[in-house]
Amino acid sequence: MKTISLDYSKARQFVGDATFAAMRDKAAEAQKSLEAGTCPGNDFLGWLHLPSSISDEDIKAIKAAAATLRAECDTIVVAGIGGSYLGARAVIEALSNTLANLIHDKENPTILFAGNNISEDYLSELTEYLKGRRFGVINISKSGTTTETALTFRLLKKQCEQQRGKDTARRVIVAVTDARKGAARLTADKEGYTSFVIPDNVGGRFSVLTPVGLLPIACAGFDIEELVDGARDIEKAAAAGVPFDENICLQYATVRNALYSEGKKIEILANFQPKLHYIAEWWKQLYGESEGKDHKGIFPASVDFTTDLHSMGQWIQQGERSIFETVISVEEVNHTLLFPHDDENLDGLNFLEGRRVDEVNKMAELGTLLAHVDGGVPNIRISMPKLTERYIGQVIYFFEKACGVSGNILGVNAFNQPGVEAYKKNMFALLGKPGYEKEGEAIRARLAK
Repeated sequence: MKTISLDYSKARQFVGDATFAAMRDKAAEAQKSLEAGTCPGNDFLGWLHLPSSISDEDIKAIKAAAATLRAECDTIVVAGIGGSYLGARAVIEALSNTLANLIHDKENPTILFAGNNISEDYLSELTEYLKGRRFGVINISKSGTTTETALTFRLLKKQCEQQRGKDTARRVIVAVTDARKGAARLTADKEGYTSFVIPDNVGGRFSVLTPVGLLPIACAGFDIEELVDGARDIEKAAAAGVPFDENICLQYATVRNALYSEGKKIEILANFQPKLHYIAEWWKQLYGESEGKDHKGIFPASVDFTTDLHSMGQWIQQGERSIFETVISVEEVNHTLLFPHDDENLDGLNFLEGRRVDEVNKMAELGTLLAHVDGGVPNIRISMPKLTERYIGQVIYFFEKACGVSGNILGVNAFNQPGVEAYKKNMFALLGKPGYEKEGEAIRARLAK
C-alpha cells in the first residue's frame, strides 16, 4: 500500500548543518515527551493513538446514525465552529464532486455547514433555503454554549420541529457533545436525540477521527473505515522508535522549526488542486491554534494555485524573505480531459493539443517550485498518490502528529487555546450578558474616551 511522502530537499538547503542537527535532536526529544505523556497539555493526548483505538463497534454505530439521516433527509446541516466542523468539511470537500451542491445528487444528501459565524444574512438565507426541505441537523458542541453554534442550533431546532414535526425532528437531529455535562448534553438527553461523545482528552482541532468528523463524513457517503485505516498507516509509520530518515512527521516538524529559527516566520500551505482548499483551512486552525502562544509560533497561511499565482504569487516571489512554502501535490487525478485543437489558434496553445490538462497543471507546479526556490523561498513537498479516503486519512494524522511534536519543540502547550477566550469576554460584556456587568462598564468607559 502506498503512503504519502515528504520531500524537504528544497528547504534543507536553506538551513545550516549545525542548525538542522540541533533541531533534529530537539524533535527526537519532543516526540519522546509526546509519546510518554510528559509534555504540556498531556491531558489532551487522546488523539495520539486514536486511529488504532477506534473499534468496529464505534464505526458501526456512526454508520447506523448516518444511514438514518441519509434515509430521512435530503439536506443535512452540520452546526459547529473551528475543530467542530473544519475537519469534516475538509474531507468532504476533498472527496466530493466540485459542483456537488449544484447537481442535487439523488443518492447523497446535500451537506451544509453553519454555526461557524454570526452573520444574520447567512443565517437568514440558510433558513430560507431549508424551507420545504427534508433537513436534519448534526449539532457539534462540547459545551452547547459556544455563541455561534448555540445561536444557529436554536434556529435550526425550532425550524426542524415546525417543518417536520417533533417526532421526526428527534430522529433527524443528532448531538455530538460531552458525555455528561453541558447544555448540548442536557438538550440531547431531554429530547431523546441520538448522541455521540466528544472524548474529554481530544481537543476540537484534533477531533476529525472522532464522531465530530466521522459522522458528517459518513452522512456524505464516504468510507470512514478507509479514512481511519489511512490514519493508522501513519500512526504506525511515525511511531516511537521509527528512525528519523523514515519518519515523515519528525522530518516535517524538524525542518519547519529549523526554518523558523533561521527567520522564516510564515508557512504558506499551497495546493494545485482546488478540492484541497478546506484541508488548508483545517491545517491553519490546527497549527495556528496549537503553536501561536507565548509570542511564539510560525504564522500559517494558505494559497490555492494556480489561481493565487496571479495575486499572492507576486508577493511570494519577490516580497520579504520571511516565508517558506509547503505544497500538497496530488499525483493522480480522478478524470481525464485532453486539450483540444483550435483551427485559428489565436491563443497560441495548439502546441498543447492532445495533452492532458493535468500535465499542464503539473508543469505549472514544477515551474512554480523552481521559481520560488530561485527567489529564496524554501519549499517542502507533501505528495499524495490520489484523493481518496485512505490518503486523506494519512494526511490528517501526519499533520496532527507533526503538530504535537512541533509544539513541543517550541516549548508551548499545543493543546490549549487561552487566547480564543479574549474576544468572547469583550463580546459578552458589550451585549450585557449577566455576570459581565463590571467588564461592560469598563469597556464603555474605554470606548467613550
